[in-house]
Amino acid sequence: MNSRGFARHERVAAQLRRDLATLIQQEVKDPEVGFVSVSDVEVTRDLGHAKVYVTVFDSDTAKVCVGALNRSAGFLRTRLGQQLRMRSVPELHFHHDTSVEQGAHMDALISSLNVQAVDEEE
Repeated sequence: MNSRGFARHERVAAQLRRDLATLIQQEVKDPEVGFVSVSDVEVTRDLGHAKVYVTVFDSDTAKVCVGALNRSAGFLRTRLGQQLRMRSVPELHFHHDTSVEQGAHMDALISSLNVQAVDEEE
């Protein structure tokens, strides 16, 4: 931690998350990308690499979508370099964030348990 509260790599990660969300939405023209949301970015302390976690609207196409984003990583890195005042922009590595699907699955399990409990009471 530094005197401003957050380490530099954490501030860079937050900025990358905001900028990547906009760039993917507005400038990536690959139809395989589809509707995605940048959920998190983790940047290494040396600012050399960034893991970009995305949630995908249609989980069936997640693998294709993440592949398309990884193919677009060079373009996105170049565009980030034009926008940010950094000596070098981290290499981007896109990953599917499954937390939304896992949360929906947990909700479904809890709901089914609640239904079973109500049926047993009657």
